[in-house]
Amino acid sequence: MSPARRIANWFRAHENRVLYTALMAGSAAVAFSLFVLWSGHAFSGKVRWTVSLLILGCWLGFAFSARERVVNPLRTLANLLEALHEGDYSIRGRLARPGDALGQVMLQLNAIAATLRAQRLGAVETATLLTKVMEEIDVAVFTFDADERLRLVNRAGERLLAQPRQRLLTRTAASLDLAEFLHLEDTRPVTRAFPGGSGRWGIRRTSFRESGLPHTLLVVSDLTRALREEELQAWQRIVRVLGHELNNSLAPIKSIAGSLAQLLARQPRPADWEDDMHSGLAVIGARSESLSRFLNAYSRLARLPRPSLGPVDLHILVHRTANLETRLAVTVVPGPPLTLLADSDQLEQLLINLIRNAADASLETGGSVTVTWERAPRHALLTVFDDGLGLSNTANLFVPFFTTKPGGSGIGLVLCRQIAEAHFGSLTLSNRQDAGGCQARLALPL
Repeated sequence: MSPARRIANWFRAHENRVLYTALMAGSAAVAFSLFVLWSGHAFSGKVRWTVSLLILGCWLGFAFSARERVVNPLRTLANLLEALHEGDYSIRGRLARPGDALGQVMLQLNAIAATLRAQRLGAVETATLLTKVMEEIDVAVFTFDADERLRLVNRAGERLLAQPRQRLLTRTAASLDLAEFLHLEDTRPVTRAFPGGSGRWGIRRTSFRESGLPHTLLVVSDLTRALREEELQAWQRIVRVLGHELNNSLAPIKSIAGSLAQLLARQPRPADWEDDMHSGLAVIGARSESLSRFLNAYSRLARLPRPSLGPVDLHILVHRTANLETRLAVTVVPGPPLTLLADSDQLEQLLINLIRNAADASLETGGSVTVTWERAPRHALLTVFDDGLGLSNTANLFVPFFTTKPGGSGIGLVLCRQIAEAHFGSLTLSNRQDAGGCQARLALPL
């Protein structure tokens, strides 16, 4: 580096500029003092040199002292900022006094250090708790980076893959046989055999960013035990319902059959024994037919096929279904034009059941039935209003084979809800707030 460049760099340094400014500030007074001292003959040469050296010494000493008074606090601030940059929040600056410019800077810097220290402690505690929870939960958790390499795995994930964490980290999803789950769009349970176990698994995939880079969080949960418990409860409910209905039909059949057997065994037989035989056989036939209807209804409920999706014009569907009710006039209040991707036959059956139930309720009070629909942000909302007496108990509305109507099968609303849920929609029934009666609201995705 050339001497001129070195001199320029020297003057650019902040501490040297402070020194230069201090020297310039005292230069006029020093020059005047030396001029007065050396211009006359009042002092001897020895005194002149002594006083001159004293003046120059004081001038340079005070200039360098001013330089240090400015530079030292800046160096202290630099050290504090470097400590904060390195993550050491325990260092505090001195001379933190209110009412002083430098003290205010120190106060603010100390406050920043205290805040960062509290935030780091909170982050560390949260990360520790999260790590503890991830290690203790019985759900396998995997984190993959943008290259589909494993970056994080918990104990359940180690057990699922039957390998320690050290051998799993940095391996690709393909080598772990998990690549298909990183691109899985369907969220339904899958049946799969892993090195650590086999069964039915729930797969959940979520994307997030860490340090600005995309990552994928993969959660694999074992659904086998939960599904078995749900299956057991379902079988218990089925057996309960079937046992109740079979006992209701078989008990009178058994009783009447025993009575008829006793009648035939009597000698001599009564004069009206044939009438008793006919009436008894009629009761047995009626109960058998009722039991057959029950089993057919149950089979129908259990064999609901998956919907065959296609475009369905809601305006045409509602008007066509409303015209099928002949006992009373069904008022259709048209909504906006909507086309759904659904099974036309199943939706028609659903609307037939809802309108028929509404008509049954309205006939008791001489009321009417109204059907309308509207567009929500993501759903089409179709509502069926009746002017009946309303619902006294909504707890058992969707319980299979529960009915309050004479001769009802108790599967209409259950079938309607199954159809709605098969279309990823929902069905709710509630009493009307603005008038008497009930409203059935069907929500279907657009």
